[in-house]
Amino acid sequence: MYDYLIVGSGLFGATFAYLAKKQAKKVLVIEKRNHIAGNIYTENNDGINVHKYGAHIFHTDYKDVWDFVNQFAEFNRYTNSPIAVKDGKVYNMPFNMNTFAEIWSDVITPADAKRHIDEERQEMAGKTPSNLEEQAISLVGRSIYELLIKDYTEKQWHRDCKDLPADIIKRLPVRFTYDNNYFNDRYQGIPMGGYTQMVEKMLGGIEVRLNEDYLVNPEQYNAMAEKIVYTGPIDEYFGQKLGALDWRSLKFETKKLNEANHQGVAVVNYTGHEMPYTRCIEHKHFEGTETDNTIITYEYPADYEPGMEKYYTINDDKNNALAEQYRELAKQEQNVIFGGRLAEYKYYDMDDVIKSAFEAFEAEK
Repeated sequence: MYDYLIVGSGLFGATFAYLAKKQAKKVLVIEKRNHIAGNIYTENNDGINVHKYGAHIFHTDYKDVWDFVNQFAEFNRYTNSPIAVKDGKVYNMPFNMNTFAEIWSDVITPADAKRHIDEERQEMAGKTPSNLEEQAISLVGRSIYELLIKDYTEKQWHRDCKDLPADIIKRLPVRFTYDNNYFNDRYQGIPMGGYTQMVEKMLGGIEVRLNEDYLVNPEQYNAMAEKIVYTGPIDEYFGQKLGALDWRSLKFETKKLNEANHQGVAVVNYTGHEMPYTRCIEHKHFEGTETDNTIITYEYPADYEPGMEKYYTINDDKNNALAEQYRELAKQEQNVIFGGRLAEYKYYDMDDVIKSAFEAFEAEK
């Protein structure tokens, strides 16, 4: 009999498993995929660590989380500084003084940029934003919205911005400094050698079984442990008896190119409709890998269909209400801990997943 059977080997499951083993608990991790590490899985391809499920850059303000992950990997000093391309022109991201100087030829100082933005925001003066378009204009004005937000968001959600709720972008990061660092967090980097090696070390000495789907025979697995830590989709745990939660998914097209440096940066956002994909990732730039070839991945937003991966929650009224009903059911489950993005129907950054696992394990004491 195990103390904990952990369903899923992503960051929540791996963190909880490590903490439990450290307290001398007997742990079994089962994983329905053929590999560990969930969506942060990286696989080495000709010396380049490829982020198989999209780009993952670790960043946090939690010192305890930063100290925790540094036990298992050496992190480099990678700073996420993506660029955006629209109509053949390049813009710096996130919105900062470099971006504003690229948009408006007379912008040199923060006061210049604020003048332009404040003038354009007047379009929404006295109005309460009723959709995403109006919310964006009220925050940053029409020029930035149309260049860098509108088409990208419509590709991402497959809906017109006028049909998306305003609260999707309650705030937009705007910096009046010449700083292309995407994140404000104190700590940032990529684990050298890839995320898979990091998770392998987290799961060191713990029994892990791949290609095992808990939901195929939950009764059998429940009988194996005192408690279950479930990190799969919460609605699927309950057989979707209240209805299925909606998700957005992604499709990836990965190519190996016979050139050493394709785009000069790890992440390029394509914010216009002229390109069907939203991003192109050049994986070698995450770790500064030196090879004669390179590997790129185009990222295409997609409507979720059965068999696809579930990436983004859809936080409209219908899904939020349904998710809350499932959470209430989860509270009634004895000896089951629900944790992580899928089990909580919540979009998490990596550090928040780890922090949530800390809190879940602490509650066990």
